[in-house]
Amino acid sequence: MKFTIITGMSGAGKSQVIKYMEDLGFYCVDNMPPMLLQKFAELCDQSQGKLEKVAIVMDIRGGEFFDDLVSNLEELERLGYHYEILFLDAGNEELIKRFKETRRSHPLSMSRSLEEGIQKEREKLRNLRQMANNIMDTTGLDLQSLKEEIRNLYIEGRKGRNLRISLISFGFKYGIPLESDLVFDVRFLPNPFYDKTLKEYTGDDPRVQRFVMDHEISQAFYDKLLDMIRFLIPNYIQEGKNNLVIAIGCTGGRHRSVTLVNKLFQELTEDENRVTIHHRDKGKGKG
Repeated sequence: MKFTIITGMSGAGKSQVIKYMEDLGFYCVDNMPPMLLQKFAELCDQSQGKLEKVAIVMDIRGGEFFDDLVSNLEELERLGYHYEILFLDAGNEELIKRFKETRRSHPLSMSRSLEEGIQKEREKLRNLRQMANNIMDTTGLDLQSLKEEIRNLYIEGRKGRNLRISLISFGFKYGIPLESDLVFDVRFLPNPFYDKTLKEYTGDDPRVQRFVMDHEISQAFYDKLLDMIRFLIPNYIQEGKNNLVIAIGCTGGRHRSVTLVNKLFQELTEDENRVTIHHRDKGKGKG
């Protein structure tokens, strides 16, 4: 018997994940107080093999009780029960967007702003994130993609590697994505912003892509970047890394970074990697 503890940021998709895991045959419990974990494990143990896969959501909704989760997990391990932690995360802007769309309140924003509540939650979850066996960044994932990620992670024998690569384009003027593992600055590449016929378009447009890539420096950089990423992927997999976030930034996040991320997405997908793409700042401004 093995327990999967699902935790992470509010708004990162825990409610959806617990539904998907129930479909995969897990016995699922949502929002269990950590103090009940040991007793619950003993009850599961008495099922004589009927409960082999158990998933439990425990998060900040537990209030003061949640602060004892780490010590309760240590006690669970001391008693000989095996568990792993799935930590769900998303970028701050994505979380803010989701809360505004659903018009729900963040558990820690009752007496502070939404942004302050999210930051406070990150601080409270820092130790759990470091303990996690799997960290899943749901930024830019639709529900079907999230479901597929869960299936890849928890169905043995499925084709595909556990490493998921998240590609993010961004503008340095709006800040570097906090979730980034690797950050590349492409502000030295030719800029379509100064071409009046291309300024209003983005790196999704073939004309912008040709402008950016039809230069020796652009192609040389891209070839070296792709070669390095292909070198890193198997080494990250060997290390046991589950999620790799690669962020590419230009000035405004509309032209050069979008172009490079689109090319990388195509190449890495053709290599049969699990890749998601998110153009964070493509719709902002005109730079």
